[in-house]
Amino acid sequence: MKKSILLALLVLMPVSAWAHPGHAGSGLWSGFIHPFSGLDHILAMIAVGVWAARNTGKKFWLPPAAFLAGMIGGGLLGFEGLQPTFMESAIAASALAAGLLATLAMRLPLAAQAAIAALFAVWHGIAHGMELPVATAPQTYVIGFLAATALLLGTGLVLGKVLQRANRDRWLGAGMTALAATLFLS
Repeated sequence: MKKSILLALLVLMPVSAWAHPGHAGSGLWSGFIHPFSGLDHILAMIAVGVWAARNTGKKFWLPPAAFLAGMIGGGLLGFEGLQPTFMESAIAASALAAGLLATLAMRLPLAAQAAIAALFAVWHGIAHGMELPVATAPQTYVIGFLAATALLLGTGLVLGKVLQRANRDRWLGAGMTALAATLFLS
């Protein structure tokens, strides 16, 4: 169990807190490593996975899948030029809210979970979609980015399932919520 907690702490220690401006430039590898470069990405994606892990059966995959779909939809909006002035705040709020949902082990209908996860992802997607017109290899960047996003969501699912005993997943959620609150100070 201590190894799981240590792994969670290591995953939550990125180099920088904000990871949006000017990253879509060098294809697959650049897209893949980008989600690991910012606290906002890591917290939102892992928290959605931890929260979704509370679902039974195969249903636990729906919120992470909706997150990926929201990321794609947001990316298309950003690519088309949508640039909300409150985007960074919305991204920080999505990480904070995802952490709270994991902390509270909030039980909502599956459709609501999927809609919330997709909404969180839209903001992250817009931020990266805005960068794609200047990217050297936008298609491969998107593939790498989505693969890494799926990996982080899957990590959250695994951590959530492993830590559910004695509600340790809720403690992880509380830690992620506290870290997400710091995003508003950046």
